[in-house]
Amino acid sequence: SVAALKVGQAAALRLLRDEVLGQPVLSSWQALLDYLRADMAHKTTERVRVLHLNSKNMLVRDEIMAEGSIDQAAVHPREVVRRAIDLGSAAIILVHNHPSGDPAPSRADIQLTRDIADAGKKLGIAVHDHIIIGADGHSSMRALGLL
Repeated sequence: SVAALKVGQAAALRLLRDEVLGQPVLSSWQALLDYLRADMAHKTTERVRVLHLNSKNMLVRDEIMAEGSIDQAAVHPREVVRRAIDLGSAAIILVHNHPSGDPAPSRADIQLTRDIADAGKKLGIAVHDHIIIGADGHSSMRALGLL
């Protein structure tokens, strides 16, 4: 039974991911949120990922940058920006989950986002958003006016 559920979940994630890959990420925002929520909302440890976009806002790569404990995952701005340079990313979207279920950004989340955005700006890499996924929904730092 467990194996069948895992196979079903993997198939659903693949379908949701395929919807994101076929078009510019910013024009398929709901599809992106559905994919991220299906993949991250019920994780028991915090996971940080970076979505790398080209100049047409097409997804180039979806990478996990860090996995941590129940309430934190270590991410360093220089590592995020260095990887974006290595991949030739024109823009990035930061994403992480809150295992507590509450998607509200912490002060540390806000500061990290601003640090990455400042570093990226100097090198021509835009930070479009930082999305926090929780079982209770999601938060967008851009929508909250924090970016």
